[in-house]
Amino acid sequence: MSAVLEVKRLKAYYGAIEVLHGIDFKLPVGGVATLLGANGAGKTTTLRALCGMVRASGDIVFEGRAIGGRSTEEIARLGVAHVPEGRGTFTSLTVEENLRLGAITRKDRRAVAGDIERCFSYFPILKRRLQQQAGLLSGGEQQMLAVARALMLRPRMMLLDEPSFGLAPLVVRELFQILAAINRAEKVSMLIVEQNASLALELADEAYLLETGNIVLSGPAKAISADESVRQSYLGY
Repeated sequence: MSAVLEVKRLKAYYGAIEVLHGIDFKLPVGGVATLLGANGAGKTTTLRALCGMVRASGDIVFEGRAIGGRSTEEIARLGVAHVPEGRGTFTSLTVEENLRLGAITRKDRRAVAGDIERCFSYFPILKRRLQQQAGLLSGGEQQMLAVARALMLRPRMMLLDEPSFGLAPLVVRELFQILAAINRAEKVSMLIVEQNASLALELADEAYLLETGNIVLSGPAKAISADESVRQSYLGY
């Protein structure tokens, strides 16, 4: 299967400190990959490096284009949507205003209203909350809004950072079912950073395990999930 994203020798830095030490991975077109690992392993930094949010070196190729060194806005215009850790919701704005901000880089303004309705097909609760201030939503509703806002970009790749963080188990399960539906229906490739390893592996096609800025294990998600020694040593379940 061809790759929508191909990363080679990726290094990332905070100041003079090297956080990623030359990692390689791919994301298949229309596929789902997950980055797993303990806190501080470099998962969030990887997503930020792909978005041009931290200093990085190495090769980052998205849909055949080198995007390393491009600005975050330019990368978004190419079709890369980032759902950050902590959701990044504009809490003082309404749900509708948040959704429209997700489409701010688009030129096809007439299609925006239709895409808002498309988001409601995945997240009906947002339609009922349309004029509500986003900061008054529950944690689960805010996470749904963050994903919906990313969809408004009409992305070809979504980067999701800890989508389950702080959510009740039933909400997490519902959210991951919706992500699976979006992947199937929209053909959006997804790279997911997630502490809930079992759910992430259930959704993903490929998995990469990060440890102190290095990929120490990779392979089909089903194989990694089925390997008892891997689960006990790295995944904690």
